[in-house]
Amino acid sequence: MSAESAESDDRLERFDATVHAPIRLRVCALLDAAGEAEFGLVQKQLDLSASVLSKHVTVLMDAGYVEQRKAVRDTRQRVWLRLTQQGHDAYQGHLAALRAIVGPSDPAP
Repeated sequence: MSAESAESDDRLERFDATVHAPIRLRVCALLDAAGEAEFGLVQKQLDLSASVLSKHVTVLMDAGYVEQRKAVRDTRQRVWLRLTQQGHDAYQGHLAALRAIVGPSDPAP
């Protein structure tokens, strides 16, 4: 087995079915870029109902990938979401696995 093949196999092992679901992948991408985001903003950015987003956030929280922080703002309780270090690592590993599956991109002619 070549070194390149072994490296590709390592990346493929990081494929994460929890992150892979399209909505959860989008949540992870948004939180990875933003650092932390208010639940309502995530809901608006991803054009999801609160119940659908809540369901997917719960899956990510149960996996240890997302944590929430509750705070009062404008006399209303708000929920802020962020990736944990474990979530960040899982998301980045999943991206590497997807890149390994797709293979290197060829430059446009």
